[in-house]
Amino acid sequence: MKGMKRRAKIAPYCFIAPFFIIFSYFYFVPVFKVIMDSFTDYDMFTKRNFVGLKNYMELMKDEIFIISVGNTFFYTVCMLFPALIIGLLLACLIGSSLVKTKYTRMAIFIPHVISMVAISMIWLYIYEPGSGVLNQMLRNLHMRERKWLFEPQIALLCLAVMGIWKSVGYYMVVFLSGLKGISQQYYEAAQIDGSGPVNTFFHITLPLLKPTTTFLLITGIISSFNVFEQVNIMTKGGPLNRTTTMVHQIYIAGFTEYKLGYASAMSVVLLLIVIGISALNFGLAGKE
Repeated sequence: MKGMKRRAKIAPYCFIAPFFIIFSYFYFVPVFKVIMDSFTDYDMFTKRNFVGLKNYMELMKDEIFIISVGNTFFYTVCMLFPALIIGLLLACLIGSSLVKTKYTRMAIFIPHVISMVAISMIWLYIYEPGSGVLNQMLRNLHMRERKWLFEPQIALLCLAVMGIWKSVGYYMVVFLSGLKGISQQYYEAAQIDGSGPVNTFFHITLPLLKPTTTFLLITGIISSFNVFEQVNIMTKGGPLNRTTTMVHQIYIAGFTEYKLGYASAMSVVLLLIVIGISALNFGLAGKE
């Protein structure tokens, strides 16, 4: 009996072992390699030479990289929080059966499953200065036309708007699943106590959605800090480096200038920032 119990305890770990072995090899090993390369002058062609903290010291003086860090934070704030708010409001609207959910939910979610390359091409046409959809609308309203992706003040905001449009459907679906997990007894008790819709939302719905919100916040931050495709396709980091991001700079340093050691140092900085923000979110979320 002891042997059978021992095998019963070991069996589940044997089933999940292949996944963890493969995951460790293709995730932890590359991460460790990138950390080691960040202390070298590796350029993909010559032998690695240890340079210590030289790459990190150069990063502190690299104005374009510092700008990319600020741009990444700005994009994350401008994209993530509006997308979360809109996704939550849409989830509450659809969950309350005020709209027909069969096609509405599908229409809102479709942009999330479309590839970023295709979406970038669509929004390039929308933002096109000459015959773009937005400028045609402004022209019809007799308003001043804009060169959306060529104006440093609004170029990054334009990318953030596109990011909101793409991701809001995903946030809506996840919030819907969180709303379905809330027991109706809470709402019935609130209704008996005479609580209105606004008080019910802020005192019952939002607190009970805290785990869902924390999950979306952390995954959304990670996704926002990895923004690259739309930048590389639509703006190439311009104008005046106003739309370049950390991952875009990593790509330029690693695969355009072949400074793999320097790009690895950028990657480590990005990794530390994401880990720090995620840890902060977990701390603020509490035990829930």
